[in-house]
Amino acid sequence: MDFRAIAKRRLPAPVFNYLDGGADDEYSLRRNTRAFDDYELMPAQLHDVSKIELRSTLFGESVDWPVMISPTGASRLFHADGEPAVARAASKFGMFYSLSTLGTTSIEDAAKATDGPKLYQLYIFKDRGLTEEWISRSKAAGYKALALTVDVAVSGNRERDLVNGFAAAPRSRLRQVFEFARHPGWLYRALVRKDLDMVNISSSEAAARAMQAGVRQFIAAELERSLTWKDVEWLAERWGGPLVIKGVQSVDDARKAADSGATAVMISNHGGRQLDSSPAPVDCIAEVADALRDRLEIICDGGIRRGSHVVKALALGANACSIGRGYVYALAAGGQPGVERALGLLRAEVERTLALVGCSNIGKLDKSFVQQRIFRS
Repeated sequence: MDFRAIAKRRLPAPVFNYLDGGADDEYSLRRNTRAFDDYELMPAQLHDVSKIELRSTLFGESVDWPVMISPTGASRLFHADGEPAVARAASKFGMFYSLSTLGTTSIEDAAKATDGPKLYQLYIFKDRGLTEEWISRSKAAGYKALALTVDVAVSGNRERDLVNGFAAAPRSRLRQVFEFARHPGWLYRALVRKDLDMVNISSSEAAARAMQAGVRQFIAAELERSLTWKDVEWLAERWGGPLVIKGVQSVDDARKAADSGATAVMISNHGGRQLDSSPAPVDCIAEVADALRDRLEIICDGGIRRGSHVVKALALGANACSIGRGYVYALAAGGQPGVERALGLLRAEVERTLALVGCSNIGKLDKSFVQQRIFRS
């Protein structure tokens, strides 16, 4: 939360609220983190915790700890160093970095930034040729996994963006003259250097022309509302590697993901930015894990702010956790050093929490280490 406070000072208000806000009344946004308070850690005493083992595997790759960087759009909105800085920080901590379709760094440039393992997140647009192009480029660039986001049939109602006049096209922000004038460096990068181009979309000439009317409008028009699990089968066949479905919350959808060729699910409500009143991801883990842990890797995506949150999610049955706002606040606050500081703090908290619950190997966490709070009237 200290990083958040610094980010709020350093970013124009419309940009900060785009990062910080959620949909409608922001119930799900708040609940994502608060839900972790409903679970208590149950320590097992007098176990040898002189050495804590955090190493794990994810998407068939060895990782130094089971936490990954969640795909978030337009990192250069928040800091000039953008996606490559985050990828380098993730590599230093031996974790997966995820690049968003809506990123401001190309698939190839993000791959060149570091040798660490990477995932590419995509949407299936009406223009299937564009989707197939992303698949081919990700394969050629050495990405280890692909993620399909499935919870954006339409864009969520993010009222903070409406109130603050935020839109994805930088020139439309000029009406917020006073606020952006207080941040001339940000304005220069947006309008002169054009750091905020969605380069993986604009690489298509047709898409680039369509985006001249505005990125937000283009994406709203291109989102394919008719997608079904048959499209996941199509994607799995063309990708041929670890495939993650991001935005799943129910056992039924997780089972359909496995049946359609996915190898993992991100239990996620899009950071509370899509369907408000959807459940917190941590509340969905146990049921999905009990039903499908032998068929899918399960990633808890949403609300992670503490190392204890990671431990709770893993004890409930997740294979890994992913962080979004938790690293973006740090990126906005201090670039790559800020992200490294945030990741270092989180990793230290995970290790400390494991020692305090009496578990020397993160792979041995199970439900014996966590209990749901007992509410008394």
